[in-house]
Amino acid sequence: MNAPRPEWLNRVRQWPAEWQGWWETRRGTPRRLLGLSLEAGQLEGAVVERVHDRLEIRQTVQASLALDPLTAEPELVGRELRQHLEAAGVRTRICVVDLPLEHVLTMGMPLPEVPPEDQDSFLLLEAERTLPLPLEELQVATTRGSLPSGGVFGMVLAVSREYVARWEATLQAAQLRPLSLSPGLCALAALEPGDAPGVIALWPAGERLHVQVSVGNALVALRTIEGAFVQEGAARQFAQEDVMRELRITIGQLPTEIQEQLQKVRVWGRSEAAQEVAEALVEPLAGMGLRVEQTRSLPEELWGCRIPAGLAPSVVVALAGRALAGRAPLAEFLPPRVSVWQQLRSRYASRRLATAGLVAGCVNGLVAGAFLVQQIQLWYWEHQWRRIQQPVAELEWVQARIREYRPWFDDSFRSLTVLKRLTEAFPEDGTVSARTVELRDNGRVLCTGTARDQAALLRTLDRLRAFPEVGQVQVEQMRGNAPIQFTFNLQWRERAGS
Repeated sequence: MNAPRPEWLNRVRQWPAEWQGWWETRRGTPRRLLGLSLEAGQLEGAVVERVHDRLEIRQTVQASLALDPLTAEPELVGRELRQHLEAAGVRTRICVVDLPLEHVLTMGMPLPEVPPEDQDSFLLLEAERTLPLPLEELQVATTRGSLPSGGVFGMVLAVSREYVARWEATLQAAQLRPLSLSPGLCALAALEPGDAPGVIALWPAGERLHVQVSVGNALVALRTIEGAFVQEGAARQFAQEDVMRELRITIGQLPTEIQEQLQKVRVWGRSEAAQEVAEALVEPLAGMGLRVEQTRSLPEELWGCRIPAGLAPSVVVALAGRALAGRAPLAEFLPPRVSVWQQLRSRYASRRLATAGLVAGCVNGLVAGAFLVQQIQLWYWEHQWRRIQQPVAELEWVQARIREYRPWFDDSFRSLTVLKRLTEAFPEDGTVSARTVELRDNGRVLCTGTARDQAALLRTLDRLRAFPEVGQVQVEQMRGNAPIQFTFNLQWRERAGS
């Protein structure tokens, strides 16, 4: 029986690989990467190496995580991650990480005709007004793409800086060097050709369903549908009605010219969940003019590099392959790393600035008398400012409140008018009652509730159609019998002069 190798000998054997990883990180041209995904309590990893114009899958690892990366201590999560990687024999340190979409805030819009160098600034101004958190607390990435119908569509993707810091601490505890932190679906769905029509990409992940909508080379929507799979006893079922409702909402929020470009839905993966999603959505999406396709294998070429044929779709392989091909991710959330050389250069540059400031201070001291009159004037105006400082602060506070709540109100009282018409249309005897009423920016009104019977509901809809402001009354859903649970929507039209 062979004696176990000493620990120092194992460490010596690892030194060449570790030094090679350190050198490749500094050069910015790694040849081997570890793709990682820690989503839905599962660890998925793949070591991908570039050999000339080929991508080779050297190692894979899959394991269940006992700790939640979002709530557990980063040191403990990193230690568990390191244990799984060592058990699988993975020694690669440089990694690209899949960022779960449920933590990504998004805002998208068609861009006006502004110079390209000002488009990012315009997007950030709109994001500051739209996103629920200030930009100082977010790690922000912007994307822009041309639409086939003309024009440019831009999106802002943001993640909490605290969440990004947790990822960095976790990877550091796992003795890994992150090269990129970006959504994996963006890399997987980017395999569509640039001139492709509108595509909705779906990627099942645990109980969630990730959704990406792209038209041509423009990203127009990115979100996660929670509760796409529900546990019913020992079996897990696909929530078709809930997913279809969320997909209709996502598509309905897009501009009309983009909706007309959507032609197909691509479900990535060969798992049972992916197959169930593809089969369940074929008929309902066909009614919307969308063709459903299931992609069971990656294409044989990724960004100019060949891969083994028949490889199952994987976000970790797509992320690693994109980085090895020298392509920047669509949205990067890893903060830029300041090298030691940059720190030293900044330190010495600061010393030179301090010396120049000392010399300038001496010169200013010699001519201080010439500025005495100016200083007296400054004192005078500071005194005047202190007299009006309190009224100015109150006025700024009022203006801030006006800017904050102005988007919620207008002069048409549309919300009250809609509720008034609904109240007039619903019978007073309670045979039809509303549970929720949702008003959207595009004038669509969504109402859910219960009715004693179908005849009472139809009479209510007829009364609604009689109002001049109401149009396109459509019943989306009716379930049950006595009482009936219903969902209908209508288009609210503002009357001229109202």
